[in-house]
Amino acid sequence: MTLINKDYNTRRPHMIIPEYGRNIQKMVEHAISVEDREERNKVAQSIINVMGQLNPHLRDIVDFKHKLWDHLFIISEFKLDVDSPYPYPDKEKIFEKPEPLDYPQSKIRFKHYGKSVENFIAKAIEMEEGEEKKELIKVIANLMKKSYLTWNRESVDDDLITSDLKLLSKGQLQVESNFKLEQTNDILALNVKKKPATNHKNNKNFKSNNNKNYQKKRRF
Repeated sequence: MTLINKDYNTRRPHMIIPEYGRNIQKMVEHAISVEDREERNKVAQSIINVMGQLNPHLRDIVDFKHKLWDHLFIISEFKLDVDSPYPYPDKEKIFEKPEPLDYPQSKIRFKHYGKSVENFIAKAIEMEEGEEKKELIKVIANLMKKSYLTWNRESVDDDLITSDLKLLSKGQLQVESNFKLEQTNDILALNVKKKPATNHKNNKNFKSNNNKNYQKKRRF
C-alpha cells in the first residue's frame, strides 16, 4: 500500500506576511537565489508589480510603492540585495516594541458624569463673568442630567443635579434660581429613540414564542 505524502501548511515554511500569500514568498525566495544583480533587480520589480495587484487597497495609502518595497525586504528577511528606489528599511525600527500608552491617572468624583463634565466645569470656572459663562453653566447642568439618566435611572431630582454642580465646582458655579433643567421625560424619550428598534418580523425566536403562547391559549 502506497502512502500519499500530503503537503500540510504546518509542514511548510513560516509565512512572513500572510496577506501576500505563499506564492509571493516563493517568488522572493527565488529572487534571493538569482546571482546576476541586474536580473535580480528585474525579478524584484516584477514581484513589486504583482504585490500591488494583489493588494489594490494599499493604493490609497501615502507612499504606496514605498510600503511595497518595505514589505518585499521584510518577506525576504532582509536577505534580498537589490537596488530599491527608497531607503533600505531599518530592521530594528520595524520590529521595535511600541512605547506603552500613558493613561490618565486622575480620579473621577462621580463616574456617571464622566471626566468630560469635570473638564467643562473647570473651563467654566476660568471664564469671566457674563452671559457666555451663564449659558455654559446651563449647558453643563443639562449635560449632567442627561449623563445621570443614561445610567439606567428612571428619574432624578433637579436639586441633586444643581447640588452636584456646586459640589464639583467647589461652590464656584451654580445655575440661576429661575433656571429650569430639561424635562426628564423628554430626555428619556430621546434615549429610547437612540436605541435600535427590535424587528419582530425577522426575529425567529419572537415568532416561535408567539406560536407557543398561541397554542397554550388554545388548549385552555
